[in-house]
Amino acid sequence: MITCHLRYVIDPRKLKEFEHYGKVWIGLVNRLGGTHHGYLLPSEGANNIALASFSFPSLAAYEAYRTKSFDDAQCQAAFRYAEETGCIVSYERSFFRPVFE
Repeated sequence: MITCHLRYVIDPRKLKEFEHYGKVWIGLVNRLGGTHHGYLLPSEGANNIALASFSFPSLAAYEAYRTKSFDDAQCQAAFRYAEETGCIVSYERSFFRPVFE
């Protein structure tokens, strides 16, 4: 299993737009074979940092999802929404693997 962790710098004046963006992507990731673990929005402390995590069975499965997302009309609409609203300033993507006992 591989988990993609996203750290977003968001425009705090556009939190409502970012929350909508996140809700859309939860369904899209799940539909395209992943397991979305949700978004974490600012509450106390920094008002411009948000987080998200989702998992795929393997890095290859994640890469297949990314390829599909570029051809998927709903994914492309979500990308455009973020661009048009300016709710995301920047983001970092990191990958993790779980360690169990």
